[in-house]
Formats: sequence, C-alpha cells, structure tokens
Amino acid sequence: MNAVRTKLPLWAAALWWGSLSTIGFLVVPLLFVHLPSKAMAGAMAARLFTAQTWVSVVCTVLLLLASRPRDEEEEPDALHGARLFIVGGLLLALLLEFALAPRIVARENLALWHRLGTAMYVVQWLCAAATFWRLSRKA
Repeated sequence: MNAVRTKLPLWAAALWWGSLSTIGFLVVPLLFVHLPSKAMAGAMAARLFTAQTWVSVVCTVLLLLASRPRDEEEEPDALHGARLFIVGGLLLALLLEFALAPRIVARENLALWHRLGTAMYVVQWLCAAATFWRLSRKA
C-alpha cells in the first residue's frame, strides 16, 4: 500500500502534465494545420479541451486526496508542498471549461477570450509541470 501512496501521485502528475502538453501543444495545432477548415478544427479542439479538462480534474483530485496527511506526526512532503499548484491547476481547468470555453464557442469577442484562454491553459500547464517536477525530485 505504501508503494501505491508514493507512486500514484507521481503517475497522476505525469498524466496531467503530459496530457496538457500533448493536447495543447501538439494535437490542437495539428488540427488547424491539417483539417480542411478552421471551423472544423475549432469544433474538434473544443471537444479535446473538454476531455482534457476531465483528465485534469481526475488527476488533481487524486493528487489532493494523496496529499492529505495520514496522521498529525507525518512530515510535510513534496506533494504537500505542491498543493497550491494542484489547486491552482484544478481551478484554472474548471474556469476554462465553464467560464471561457462557452464564450469562445459562441465566438463572443473571440480574440479576447481566446488569448485569455490560452494564457490560462499555459498557467495550468506550468502548475502541472511544477507539481510533476516536485514529485519527480522526491522519487
């Protein structure tokens, strides 16, 4: 059980960071290069970003559950120190999905909301990277 407690957070952080990297920096740009229209690419990107949100939610919830101290005498560890990044990444994922994405899909002031969404996605990616970095140093 102790091996699961130490390895699961590292795997969750790796999945979170890796999926954000793959979707945001590889797959979505390729959609806009290879699909016949920007509208088609945008619709597919929206679906992928929604799926990515749920990957982020599952990973961050697992990380938060794993970061709970088991007893009062337990020493703070790398996972405990990454809580701010984990909570920040979770909030960013949810804000992107439920506050920004509907405005982008509705093409409401598209340039503004797209830039803000991109910035928030990059900050979420940095939160995931910081979490993964802290946990991988511990391992």
